[in-house]
Amino acid sequence: MLFAMIIGGLIGYAFGRFPGFIIGAAIGAFLLNRAKSRLVGRLQDLQNGFAESVFAVMGALCKADGVVTRDEIEMAETLFARFRLNEAQRAAAKAAFQRGKEPGFDLDAELDRFLRISGGQPALLQMFLQVQVSAVAADGVLHPAEHEMLVRIARRLGLPESQVDQLEAMLRGARSGHAGGGQARTSDQQLADAYKVLGVSASATDTEIKRAYRKLMSENHPDKLAGKGLPESMREMAEERTREISNAYDVIKDARKRAA
Repeated sequence: MLFAMIIGGLIGYAFGRFPGFIIGAAIGAFLLNRAKSRLVGRLQDLQNGFAESVFAVMGALCKADGVVTRDEIEMAETLFARFRLNEAQRAAAKAAFQRGKEPGFDLDAELDRFLRISGGQPALLQMFLQVQVSAVAADGVLHPAEHEMLVRIARRLGLPESQVDQLEAMLRGARSGHAGGGQARTSDQQLADAYKVLGVSASATDTEIKRAYRKLMSENHPDKLAGKGLPESMREMAEERTREISNAYDVIKDARKRAA
């Protein structure tokens, strides 16, 4: 604000001395406030659009295997609370979820709409996909039809199919980290999933693995995502993602130490 006023004032002073300085400073402050208002409005539109598209696509995904289970409905309701939606936002989210379940729902059009709203920012697209993977896996089973739709969603958003494998591996890792969560997994299965989470092969060097880890942590930092328009209510999910990335890195490091 002060910088804009000074610049505006100096320009005004060059044309009208002190009176010009005052007028120029006022104009500078006005333009800055207007720019801030536009930015806040754009972020609000992005956040509202994010939530609506998330739940519309979620409804379509949950219906992909022919039936929407009670677990999937409860997951959607849990997300209403987790995203801290107010009453009006919940009503809009429920309507979007129902819209996504309708036979004539146009999945591609909804994804294209979200692409426009998000500006195609990779971090927001990845978070969008993460929510979908979490929702359809709520009943403990990922049906082939659901996996196929997840791949279709990823491709439409311009994300590689490996993103789906990465998120599914991340989800399995999160479940195994909770007492009684999911089926017991061998250390080899955990290690294979850890490589998928980091997006590297088991033959990658230590340097390549560290580079992939740092890149993912930087891209998925909650503060950075918030600055790109991710709703504050989704910060917890972003933090979970970074924890799973960090956990995968630790699994790989420990396995390599034991093998050395």
